[in-house]
Amino acid sequence: MISKLANTIFNKAISDYHQYNKIDQPINNPYAAESLSHLLYLKNYIDTAQWHMEDVVRNPEIDSAEGLSWKRRIDAQNQIRTDMVEFIDGYFLNLYQNISPLKNATINTESIAWAIDRLSILALKIYHMQEEAERLTASVEHRAQCQNKLDILLAQRNDLSLSIDEFVADIEAGKKYMKVYKQMKMYNDPTLNPILYNNTK
Repeated sequence: MISKLANTIFNKAISDYHQYNKIDQPINNPYAAESLSHLLYLKNYIDTAQWHMEDVVRNPEIDSAEGLSWKRRIDAQNQIRTDMVEFIDGYFLNLYQNISPLKNATINTESIAWAIDRLSILALKIYHMQEEAERLTASVEHRAQCQNKLDILLAQRNDLSLSIDEFVADIEAGKKYMKVYKQMKMYNDPTLNPILYNNTK
């Protein structure tokens, strides 16, 4: 089951990150290069680092210049995340390239990798919500509210995991087929962002 593999690796990546809890800590990916496990670990580690970048930039006392620097770094990290998702989709496209879809095969609303992206973010939400549910310095009411949210997140992960596994099974059976579109983000491209291409300075 792809979801079981992904959830296990995401939990490991999050745990490994928090051993150091440093955004710039070098990634020590334990899985063989080119393997799906390697890609999943890298994907979640990138997401985890960005999660903490988002925390830093929301500090109300952050210097404006430093805040802008972090926002630009987050913008660049978003592009890295997108590229990573498309790379994982490439893995699955190659894996299933010889499967012939049935005549009545349908397309999904999102690709396998974008569904996995949501699963990766859910893993982070679960980890940090559990931290809040168990934080002894927080009020009993706060911990109870966070536990309720955690229960919902866990149910959401179960549902999403099942959907991903069913999607993959349908592709393998020819009931669905993969069709991947590049995200074509425009804000980083100096030829597509009018703020950039109209800047004469």
